[in-house]
Amino acid sequence: MKFPKATYMYWQKRFDRPNPDQEIEEKMLEIRKDHKDYGCLRLKKELENQGIHVNKKKIQRLIKKLGIEVKSYTRKSRRYNSYRGKVGTVAKNRIHRRFYTNICHQKITTDTTEFKYYEVDTTGVVRQKKLYLDPFMDFYNSEILSYRISEKPNALAIMEGLEEAIQMTNDCPFRRTFHSDQGWAYQMNAYKNKLKQHKIFQSMSRKGNCLDNSPMENFFGLLKQEIFHGEVYRSLDELKTKIDQYIYYYNHKRIKKKLNWRSPVQFREAVKTAV
Repeated sequence: MKFPKATYMYWQKRFDRPNPDQEIEEKMLEIRKDHKDYGCLRLKKELENQGIHVNKKKIQRLIKKLGIEVKSYTRKSRRYNSYRGKVGTVAKNRIHRRFYTNICHQKITTDTTEFKYYEVDTTGVVRQKKLYLDPFMDFYNSEILSYRISEKPNALAIMEGLEEAIQMTNDCPFRRTFHSDQGWAYQMNAYKNKLKQHKIFQSMSRKGNCLDNSPMENFFGLLKQEIFHGEVYRSLDELKTKIDQYIYYYNHKRIKKKLNWRSPVQFREAVKTAV
């Protein structure tokens, strides 16, 4: 196929021209190595943190050019329900969706979520198994203070996570509130008495109302979106390691708009330094 000479010369000059966005593209690819689920806004803020200021439209164009669009996996599944009826004491809802607090370690929430993985048993048959995560989150900066991972719902894992969260929040100058749903473990005398022992208010969501604990539900959704949906795990250790790594990443590196584009730990430390 023949082209007019002018057309040929035009494209020749374009191909010979150095890429003006090469530095930005390289930085974007470096950021995505550590933050594989960062979209346009987070990439923009990370570039700004490195002294590179680029407008949103250009970031969007370069994302498309580099082929690094975030893949979104969604899967509707039955939410894990730890409610077993009234098996102990149901505390009143003290939070009432007032999740915001400007006091670190004052309002803490917890919940349990379920994961599935596949493992080959001794007969060579692939079995579906389950894993349970029990985290404790600070409403102040959405930081995961403590967590336990177990192969079945059990009181020991929850009590261990509770004890660690209590110790980590002992520096709060005000009386603390620990929130949860009405799951069987949170109604236990042992759980209730541990809070009472440390003069901590207990709060519970209304029955069957997940919006009363939406920050934790949002965390579970984010966690599963970024490491679980679209993936298949072949062992307990593989899935557990991935969750451990993600929680560290979430606390220390994953920036949030509501925290002035800092990670939960960065935000807490920045406020502490400023005081």
